[in-house]
Amino acid sequence: MNKIELEIVALSTTVSQTQNYAIVLGEVEGNRRLPIIIGGFEAQAIAVALEGMSPGRPMTHDLFKNTIDAFQSKLKEIVITNLVDGIFYSNLVFVNQSKTVEVDSRTSDALALAVRFGCPIYTTEHIMDQAGIVLEEETENEVQKEKSRRKSQPNKKEKGLSDYEEDELEDILAKALDEEDYEKAALIRDELNKRKDKGN
Repeated sequence: MNKIELEIVALSTTVSQTQNYAIVLGEVEGNRRLPIIIGGFEAQAIAVALEGMSPGRPMTHDLFKNTIDAFQSKLKEIVITNLVDGIFYSNLVFVNQSKTVEVDSRTSDALALAVRFGCPIYTTEHIMDQAGIVLEEETENEVQKEKSRRKSQPNKKEKGLSDYEEDELEDILAKALDEEDYEKAALIRDELNKRKDKGN
């Protein structure tokens, strides 16, 4: 199977489906993009990992990663293998010593794990032919500028909630509530409560 390597280039809300999000994958060597619709929980799980946030307690995908690590296995890669009736299918490829095991997975969960393990994301030419979008040159230039901007600010991505002062967290919490980002607000609230408990 001739695999095409992808990377996450965008995560945003969808225009037509307000409860869903779109994650956009782009060819590492090319200008095609693969948009995939995912649910809010999975979008939050991916966003938390991309932003380097550290929730007070492990989220489901963090728990799964910790379990895999405890059994000394490694997520080698994820492969988006099929597209049927608008639904993407993926495999998690695990390596344990010399043994390789493939596990069927929802694509959104596979992506949330790929971000946590730092493993490559692949698909096939067949999938890209079916659902890939070729960017116009101007749009591609904008994407490349955004990539360069992210690479020039590596510390921002790594900064977690524990790195902020309490007054900064209060400001971020207020902003999250104004924007109705309740998942983020809950994470910040948990971090503030954890600090208050330590202070008592």
